[in-house]
Amino acid sequence: MTPAQGLIWLLPFLDYASVAVFALTGALVASRAQLDIVGFIFIACLTATGGGTLRDVMLDRDVFWIVDPMMLAVASGAAVVVFFSAHRLESRYRALLWLDACALAVAVPAGVAASVGAGLGWPVVLIMGMVTGCMGGLLRDVVCNEVPLVLKQGELYVTCAFAGALAAVLAGLAGVEGGMALLACAVVTFTLRAGSLVFGWRLPVYRPRPPRTLPPKR
Repeated sequence: MTPAQGLIWLLPFLDYASVAVFALTGALVASRAQLDIVGFIFIACLTATGGGTLRDVMLDRDVFWIVDPMMLAVASGAAVVVFFSAHRLESRYRALLWLDACALAVAVPAGVAASVGAGLGWPVVLIMGMVTGCMGGLLRDVVCNEVPLVLKQGELYVTCAFAGALAAVLAGLAGVEGGMALLACAVVTFTLRAGSLVFGWRLPVYRPRPPRTLPPKR
């Protein structure tokens, strides 16, 4: 089995894990918006499948949840669980942040695995890792009228996805086998995101400056 074939074999498991955890985050956002159970299921499914759908369309692959509709059942089940249990959480927003970090650390390797398995070059691998990891959460937050986590000022999010995908690319170039490269991707992604949440790791942000005043002409 070639490394690419190994990654294709792993992809359904990564997609299932990503769907389950991202669906939980979507349902938590739905609980903050006080939606009904149908709204919970809709937002959970949108969040769970958004990134993977865009990935598959861009890679000209069969969309993963159309090939395996059980993905939607997993997302819907997660939504129902959250609908009846979200009130037990001390802080739904804190739970959302950590579940989202876990989902990101699974979805980015899924995007990497799909693009490497298709035999594509490293620039596409980087983009597909970021797209798969970030787009579901972005759709979730936009639809629910929340400030997207991916755009929080200076906060590490897309950077985490990029660094994780880059770690997988570098591991592959160093001769590391497929599964270990994906593990490196997941560890780097989650470590950076957790560091941003716990230690406040940030990137510098743009600060506007007043225009320079020219001296008067004499």
